[in-house]
Amino acid sequence: MSGVDVNLVLRSTRVVTPEGTRPAAVAVAGGTIDAVLPYDADVPAGARLEDFGDDVLLPGLVDTHVHVNDPGRTQWEGFWTATRAAAAGGITTLLDMPLNSLPPTTTVDHLRTKQQVAAPKAHVDTGFWGGAIPSNVKDLRPLYEAGVFGFKCFLSPSGVEEFPELDQEQLARSMAEIAGFGGLLIVHAEDPHHLADAPQRPGPAYADFLASRPRDAENTAIEGLIAHAKRLNARVHVLHLSSSDALPLIAAAKREGVRVTVESCPHFLTLTAEEVPDGATEFKCCPPIREAANQDILWAGLADGTIDCIVSDHSPCTTDLKTPDFASAWGGISSLQLGLPAIWTEARRRGHSLDDVARWMSAAPAELAGLSKKGAIEAGRDADFAVLAPEATFTVDPAELFHRNQVTAYAGKTLHGVVRSSWLRGVRISFDGVLAEPTGRLLERDR
Repeated sequence: MSGVDVNLVLRSTRVVTPEGTRPAAVAVAGGTIDAVLPYDADVPAGARLEDFGDDVLLPGLVDTHVHVNDPGRTQWEGFWTATRAAAAGGITTLLDMPLNSLPPTTTVDHLRTKQQVAAPKAHVDTGFWGGAIPSNVKDLRPLYEAGVFGFKCFLSPSGVEEFPELDQEQLARSMAEIAGFGGLLIVHAEDPHHLADAPQRPGPAYADFLASRPRDAENTAIEGLIAHAKRLNARVHVLHLSSSDALPLIAAAKREGVRVTVESCPHFLTLTAEEVPDGATEFKCCPPIREAANQDILWAGLADGTIDCIVSDHSPCTTDLKTPDFASAWGGISSLQLGLPAIWTEARRRGHSLDDVARWMSAAPAELAGLSKKGAIEAGRDADFAVLAPEATFTVDPAELFHRNQVTAYAGKTLHGVVRSSWLRGVRISFDGVLAEPTGRLLERDR
């Protein structure tokens, strides 16, 4: 050990480290992991021991795609409820999207407003993405210098008028500006022309909604994004990939050295179009949940590294906005508290390990955002942990979720993996569904 006063030791027969899962004791000093020791190492005098037995000690999850909607649409979610749900689900760090709050995070003043609202409510560490819209190229560098982790844009309508999409010329202009100071552009990649040409049939039929958001819309947008990134030597990230057709294009770009990364989401990896009942708009999101065969290929893309990470895209709304008409209902899946068990349930069925899950849901998102103190159980990182009983099961009851609105596509599903507790910098912030007072910090990008 380093000689710093160790005040806490967490022990388990299954500790997920970058080198693999093994019995270990994790020594914590001052909120930081001091050392990962053999399981039977002596506990330093004065240190508290927490022994989790066979429950798994994971690095706290990092969710870089959360719509908190606060301030302005706080009836949809809010920092208090979102961060409580995150903590209960094993997430210890989240990054807030620049919409659907009012104001959106498109200027430094708007960022400061959001930080002021979040500070007293955050149960987990919380950072912020900036937004790239047609009118704010001049604001991008100041936002970056103020600590945002990068910039989100849409290539098709976002669904809210205060956050308009970029056309191809505006995309190139914003990307060039962001590349000029070494920033990251994260992109909702659906081509508006393909969407406009797709059949639009309002009503409760999920098949009609799926036809209105074709794979070609994603594929074409991603192809154009890669071309811009290659030309400008820009760093770009594809948000919420649902079309498996785009994977060969992305893999080829990575081989060529294009700086592109990709995420997918629990709903694309665990839910299928075939199981969505007509009128069940709690399953509506954009891009949409696609067929089981498509899902199989997404999992292959995770396995071979084409898809880098899994994040929630938690995008909640009030119950009344989930009308039975797929065309008019708000699009977004609420899953912040359920992402870890949902993914673990499917991952274990497909032969993946918790080492894989920790890489996809903690290490890779932390690396994407440049969160060098997060994402792994190793010396020098923040002492952020999730304690999981991986063999235990539970059935999702929306009334037991901490989300402000208990609307979820996972209602009634039986999932493997019960989150027993979450720890933030060596302090237990949730325990069997009971939350501590908020101790989350507001994060800024590592300089």
